[in-house]
Amino acid sequence: MPAAARHYDAIVAPVITEKATMLSEQNKVVFRVAQDATKAEIAEAVEALFKVNVVKVNTLNVKGKTKRFRGRLGRRSDVKKAIITLAEGQSIDITTGL
Repeated sequence: MPAAARHYDAIVAPVITEKATMLSEQNKVVFRVAQDATKAEIAEAVEALFKVNVVKVNTLNVKGKTKRFRGRLGRRSDVKKAIITLAEGQSIDITTGL
């Protein structure tokens, strides 16, 4: 698999929430990433796709909740998120997309 294709596989989508927006003031960006992506792969993908310098990557696995829909039990899927700290003075505009 070409390296560029793996970059797009590692990063699934940006997370746009109130908490993620507050983190952007501290040079941090939050992305949903593939379950099998490592911190090194995530850092490499962000640097290649957005042309920025990554200082640190923190990952967290969010377990899916059990929810009811029309009286039936369902389960949300598990999600892996990455909080990426960028070098001072750099930013990513996630609203424009790739």
